[in-house]
Amino acid sequence: MKKLLNTVYVTTEGASLRKDGENFVAEVNGAERARVPFHMMSSLVVFGAIFVSPPLMQALASLGITIVLLDRAGRFQARIEGPVSGNVLLRRAQYRVSEKPDEIVRSIVSAKIANQRAVLQRALRDYGEEMAANQRGKIDAVVNRLAQILRRVAFTSEGVDVLRGAEGEAAQKYFSIFGELIRSPDPEIRFSGRSRRPPLDPVNALLSFLYTLLTHDCRSAAEGVGLDPAVGFLHRDRPGRPSLALDLMEELRPVLADRLALSMLNRRQLRARDFDTRDGGAVLLSDDGRRTVLTAWQERKKEERRHPFLDETAPFGLIPHLQAQLLARHLRGDLDAYPPWIWK
Repeated sequence: MKKLLNTVYVTTEGASLRKDGENFVAEVNGAERARVPFHMMSSLVVFGAIFVSPPLMQALASLGITIVLLDRAGRFQARIEGPVSGNVLLRRAQYRVSEKPDEIVRSIVSAKIANQRAVLQRALRDYGEEMAANQRGKIDAVVNRLAQILRRVAFTSEGVDVLRGAEGEAAQKYFSIFGELIRSPDPEIRFSGRSRRPPLDPVNALLSFLYTLLTHDCRSAAEGVGLDPAVGFLHRDRPGRPSLALDLMEELRPVLADRLALSMLNRRQLRARDFDTRDGGAVLLSDDGRRTVLTAWQERKKEERRHPFLDETAPFGLIPHLQAQLLARHLRGDLDAYPPWIWK
């Protein structure tokens, strides 16, 4: 169990949650593991098969404390809340800001580029001495170019279209040398550029699968705090597209997805045999490969890092939920700006 931003997160399956006076109590195997006064809670988020007693539900609903139910993979299932809710005001603020989202977009784009740059710098620290001089030179050149784009994003007075252009240029530069970071012995596992629908090589297949998992988590996070996942700021609105979830994902995917992909390939947890090539050239993970990735994804989400804004440690799996809460607080006017998550 973790308490962050006055939200209690319960991730231990089989836990039992109950009311004791004016307190929330979490028990595992009959032993009390946590106790939090109701007045210190703003919401409760539970993952997977966890028992929530009816008296606790009634007490939280009457106090305006929202209960969010997610499945064990973190996908949104339901939200339980009492008759008084601020979601309509939050969503109105979201829709209003989406008409002129320059500063939120600047925060998201800045964090994404900074995190892409950090991934490249980490690779240089880990493997730089084993790389050929021309490899290091290519990566150094992109690291420096990303720093220039980052400065431009920070100081430009131009609008969202210019920021989107900067994000697109940064992504092109980043993926142009992403293949230099892959150290798999299998000749089939090479990366020559991003291909999406369909992925045309194993690396793209792995990245697309991880991005899909992260999108689900970010959508759950947005719905969990009462935001409309379809209305974004960086991504334009399209029917059926979870634009806000894609926004929340952008700053997180270099670290949560790209780093995991590189780790699995470079540690040989995934080999060429874990991918299937379909008619038409599409490459997908095999059933065994998908199970391997899902296991690694869940383990990755348990790893803890210090949140740069909150200055508290939190598992990677909770970062989308924390960022959604911080975004909601900014939209409500509690924070002057949206503080993105930057990997240190």
